[in-house]
Amino acid sequence: MITNIYNKVSEARKQIFHFSLFAFTLILQVPCLVSCSDFLDILPMNDVVLENYWTERADVSSVLNSCYESLESSDALMRMGIWGELRSDNLVKGANVPNDINEILKENIVSTNPYCNWSKFYECINRCNTICHYAPQVQAIDPNYSEEEMKANVAEAATLRAISYFYLIRTFRDVPYSTRPSIDDTQSFILPATKFDDVLDSLINDLERVKDDAVRRYMVDRVDGSRYTFPAENSSRITRQAVWAVLADLYLWKGDWDNAVKYCDLVIEAKTKQYEELVERVGDIKEIDLVDSIPMILESPVGGGGITCGSSYNDIFGSGNSFESIFELYFLNEENKPQNTWVKNYYGNSRNSRGYLSANELMLGEVIKNSNTLFKRTDGRFWESCDYSDFAIRKYVRRSVSYTTKNVTTENGLQLSESLRPEARFNAPWILYRLSDVLLIKAEALIERGNGDDFEQAFKLINIVNKRANNLTETLKKADYVITKLQMENLVMEERQREFMFEGKRWFDLVRRSRRDGNTVYLVSAVQNKFEQNGNAIRIKLSDMNIIFMPYSKNELKVNPQLSQNPAYNNGEDSEFSR
Repeated sequence: MITNIYNKVSEARKQIFHFSLFAFTLILQVPCLVSCSDFLDILPMNDVVLENYWTERADVSSVLNSCYESLESSDALMRMGIWGELRSDNLVKGANVPNDINEILKENIVSTNPYCNWSKFYECINRCNTICHYAPQVQAIDPNYSEEEMKANVAEAATLRAISYFYLIRTFRDVPYSTRPSIDDTQSFILPATKFDDVLDSLINDLERVKDDAVRRYMVDRVDGSRYTFPAENSSRITRQAVWAVLADLYLWKGDWDNAVKYCDLVIEAKTKQYEELVERVGDIKEIDLVDSIPMILESPVGGGGITCGSSYNDIFGSGNSFESIFELYFLNEENKPQNTWVKNYYGNSRNSRGYLSANELMLGEVIKNSNTLFKRTDGRFWESCDYSDFAIRKYVRRSVSYTTKNVTTENGLQLSESLRPEARFNAPWILYRLSDVLLIKAEALIERGNGDDFEQAFKLINIVNKRANNLTETLKKADYVITKLQMENLVMEERQREFMFEGKRWFDLVRRSRRDGNTVYLVSAVQNKFEQNGNAIRIKLSDMNIIFMPYSKNELKVNPQLSQNPAYNNGEDSEFSR
């Protein structure tokens, strides 16, 4: 899609379109058909960008598509998984794990590890900055580009930029921050790191400005008689619901509980309205029903006898773009199209049943005996997410699954069957936000606010997520939790772990808890069981609040003298670059 940019340059001399951002390592590049120096001799780079490119609506659309492509790239996807999940208690090494990954699993992280590289996220950021800068100018000269469409495009870009920066600050804490595009080689973009809270505030302010400009839905739900489908455009592109979900998450990290609740309520209200509209058009819906007032995809469709389960997994993770999806990265099952290489290589596929990583058996064992402290035997999320015989990860790997947990006491009694995605065209979606996330963000914010009946409301939301996963069986007792704030905090963390296991969220959840507590006690208690060797030394290491963030890449320190290494990693190896 980004190659459409070059139509403005002579077809005989297509070249390179290059945004340089020195400290950020931002390079947007395609192969040159003739030497790049020849091209620069033909026309100054800024003239190519300013005069020959940004002239019509299609130019904005091309670069906007490339923003999504940046996040869908293997480099970005792997970091979403590694940064958000790898260091948590969910994952241990699997088969033939690469050394760079194994070192992170062992908490032996150094600045030369390639997963300290952040360039793909800054590539997306700079493309978004460029759209926000040029789209208004294009709208002023292209009569076919309306102001409403331009504002919607800017809202999309601003939200993708916020998502990219949000990944960066949750991973590295303080990062170089700029909303100016790199369009002029004379500009200096060697910047110091901006503090976590300052970046967070800036992201919130940006989205507050554009939230009402985002598209509500690109297409209405498709209905043919009693059959319906949910258009991919509504969840694979930024919508107003996606902006609200990101804002709710940002406010949760900021500790602004009222606003976190406010934006969660907007999403819940929109999803409820969408459900009501669908019922009005279709009539009875077997797969979706109200669970204590919230429309959710059921584990067992209405009228199915309540025995065969797996429906919610099949819709959310198998097909993708489900009713509950708010924003996900979507991959087509077509040749020469991007694949979800993170899941394919690190979790598994039809050819390799076990990927580089495995589920943590020490944490997830004995579910079938109903003696596991995290999952009840009736909880479909365990059976859907991993293989109970060898703990190979199955979330996203499976295209579909069915099983029963009714009166099951043995593994064979599950009657579990699965269909795996083909290795050759691995098109698993990668979900950033879905309805369950919003419910649990709201629950966490209510717990921290702790006013009036906030605990009661929070428990209700947590129980909705839990009941759906247990095929509407009650497994949580309010009397066990709605007593102290600490009990409720622990409950929502446990429910998030159950619901989002292997979805790139668990380590970030532990980091957020540590920031709020002002210590890593909860984080250490969660992850310590995965370290069978050097456990005590790792516990001591993880007691440092600085260590829960990644170090800056050594290469980044070389090119940006204004960056100072995270003190937890400044052990002499980076001293010559630190300031």
